[in-house]
Amino acid sequence: MTEILKEALKRIEQGENVALVTIIETRGSTPREAGSKILVGKDGLIMGTIGGGITEAKVIEEAKKSLQERKSKILNYSLTRKAAALEAGAICGGEMKLFIDILNPKEKIIIFGAGHISIFVAKLAKILGFNVTVVDEREEFANQDRFPGIDCILVKEVQDALKDLDINSSTYIVIITRGHLMDEEVLGSVIGTEAKYIGMIGSKKKNQTIFQHLKEKGIAEKELEKVYAPIGLDIGAQTPEEIAVSIMAEIIQVRRKEV
Repeated sequence: MTEILKEALKRIEQGENVALVTIIETRGSTPREAGSKILVGKDGLIMGTIGGGITEAKVIEEAKKSLQERKSKILNYSLTRKAAALEAGAICGGEMKLFIDILNPKEKIIIFGAGHISIFVAKLAKILGFNVTVVDEREEFANQDRFPGIDCILVKEVQDALKDLDINSSTYIVIITRGHLMDEEVLGSVIGTEAKYIGMIGSKKKNQTIFQHLKEKGIAEKELEKVYAPIGLDIGAQTPEEIAVSIMAEIIQVRRKEV
């Protein structure tokens, strides 16, 4: 069991979502006792066994579905002795209750740009439980005095910073740099990642220009359609604080899969 938990922790730290399935109750004759575990990834079984056979195969498929839904659940399985006899390793006429626990990496927000809006986006993101990274090559902007309590500040050029960033399916990217050219550089660099959300500030006209430039560089229209631009929900925001609220509201909407 310890090895399964170590493997689960390792994969979570690497940014992977996994399902830890535990037998929480048994009745009658079953191949494994309560407490037995398996670790399941999006591609199937990673480690462990709850008895093999028909039931384990079904449970693995249910765990994969739960990973897609990002929802934990309790399952009940029962099998008559007659059915159990059809395949070795299936439940021997007993019943099992299992808990599929979905383990997700801590969600993180990477903010490119350390201007006024970024300060409030970072504050709200921390309140909402995100790990927050701010990226800007200007030390006078990207520092702990302006961003107290932030998890990581990278005072680097975009391309250098990207070498230090692990962007995965639990990552939300906010592009609010000081200029159009840098926004375009960031977007072009992160568009092909697994980021759950990519939002870029700017007017529709400015964003259309950037999109056109990126299409000319070979980026597919399908990829660009995933970008939230202009960034944030349309709530009539005007001040940096209000714009930050609109950005985080949109991120929450994506986080809860209501879009």
